[in-house]
Amino acid sequence: MPELSAIHIALMVATAVVGAIAGWVLRGKRAKQEKAAVSAGWQEQINAQRREGDRLIDQNKGLMEQVSQFQASHNDAKNRAKELSIAVQEAYSRRDELQREIKDIRSNLEVAVSERDQLQSDMAARSSTDDLLRQKDARIEQLTQDLENWQNRLPPLIERFRARNEEAEQLEAALEDARERIRELESLQSQVFENSTRIEPVTDPENLTDGLDASNDEDTGTSEPEADDNVDGYRPEPEAEPEADGHDRRDDLQRIKGVGPAIEKTLNEMGIVSFRQIADMSEYDIDRVARRLKGFRTRIYREDWIGQARELRDQAVIA
Repeated sequence: MPELSAIHIALMVATAVVGAIAGWVLRGKRAKQEKAAVSAGWQEQINAQRREGDRLIDQNKGLMEQVSQFQASHNDAKNRAKELSIAVQEAYSRRDELQREIKDIRSNLEVAVSERDQLQSDMAARSSTDDLLRQKDARIEQLTQDLENWQNRLPPLIERFRARNEEAEQLEAALEDARERIRELESLQSQVFENSTRIEPVTDPENLTDGLDASNDEDTGTSEPEADDNVDGYRPEPEAEPEADGHDRRDDLQRIKGVGPAIEKTLNEMGIVSFRQIADMSEYDIDRVARRLKGFRTRIYREDWIGQARELRDQAVIA
């Protein structure tokens, strides 16, 4: 075996050192390349997340605009329904006034006819005095003119009553259409909120407009408009007038034409026990009673329950 000299040992050491330095340089280059590749991957993921966030923000803006438009249309429909309800109430009040005027005219006509008949009988019994006959003739002529005047005034009033009644029916139909439209809009609103896209939180709120936030929090309903209790013309049911001992006064409702024992029992079960309550009934109360009595709405108007109740109430007050 040849002996190793110092030169051989120096060459081996130098070779080992050069190999170690070359390996360290190659390893550093490879580590740098891996680090650059990892950084590029992370940067690409960050850019993708930013693009997704921008897309969700735009989608959220579009949804909020749709909700705002729907709420505006919903409010317009509610306001229109409220106006129609007020117009229907005014039309019914005008119709009641015309009914009272027609009733007064009929009573005046009956009085005039009875007076004319009385004068004719008086003329037949007292035909001996010419002056009395002339006075009676003048009185008859006066009453005839009054009767003709009343007969001339009655057809226009009846025509006005028919026109007002048709107007009230048209307004009621329009109100029912508006209520149906409101129900459709409310159903559409519930579908919009149920099918809306779930949006993740946005870290930069400055990108949102109108102070709106995108989040996964449940809708608290703070943006919902408050319900108007008078949209359907509802008014609270009048309470029975208390007597001195603190109990509700009960009237004999069968005194109203068209109210029998069974109907009176049903009205009492609904809390209607006095003439005053029937006299102050609103359109909502009439609808409630008609639903309970299965289609008595036209009969309530035809038999004029409200007018009869007012007369009986006034008679009770005078007594």
